[in-house]
Amino acid sequence: MEPKEFLQVMHLAERLKNNTRHSWTSAGRHESVADHSWRLCLMALLVRDEFPQADMDKVLRMCVVHDLGEAFTGDIPTFEKNEEDERTEAALLRQWAKALPAPYNAELPALFDEMDALQTEEARIYKALDNLEAVIQHNEADIATWLPLEYDLQLRYGADKVQFSAYLRQLKAQIDAETNAKVEAAGGRPE
Repeated sequence: MEPKEFLQVMHLAERLKNNTRHSWTSAGRHESVADHSWRLCLMALLVRDEFPQADMDKVLRMCVVHDLGEAFTGDIPTFEKNEEDERTEAALLRQWAKALPAPYNAELPALFDEMDALQTEEARIYKALDNLEAVIQHNEADIATWLPLEYDLQLRYGADKVQFSAYLRQLKAQIDAETNAKVEAAGGRPE
C-alpha cells in the first residue's frame, strides 16, 4: 500500500478513537469504538488455545476491522440499531473497502461477507467475543450508567452466540455471575 493510501486508512480509523459507544469505562468516561475493538483483539489472542483448529489470525483480523463501518455512521447501541442502520453501515464500509488498493479491495469485502454469514468457526468466535466484550464492559461500568432495559439485556446478550463452544458458554456463565453480583450489590433491579 502506498504511503498516501496508508495514511488515508489511518485517518479513517482514527475516527474510531473519537466515536464513543453507549458503554462507559470503570473510570467514568464513555468507551470509544477503538477501546472496544482493542480489547476484543486481546480477547481473541487470549482464547486462541481454546480453539486450536481455528484460524485465529483470521479471527484477529475480523476483530480488528469489525467496527470500521462505525467510522462512517458512529456507534448505534444494539437495542436501537435497526436493519436500515445495518444496511447503511455495511454499504458504506463495502464501498470504502472496494476502493482500497489490491489485495485489500478483495480481502476485506470477503472477510466482511464471512463475518456477516456467521457460518465459519472463525466468524462465530469473533461474534461471540464481540458480544461478550460489551457485557464485560457493562459490568465494569458504574451501574448508574445502565438503562433499565440493560438489566435483562446484560444476561441475554451474547447467550445465543456462545452455544457452539463449551469454553465460551463457561465464560458467559462467569460473566453472568458477575452481572448478578453487581445487580445484587446495587440493591437489585430498578422498579
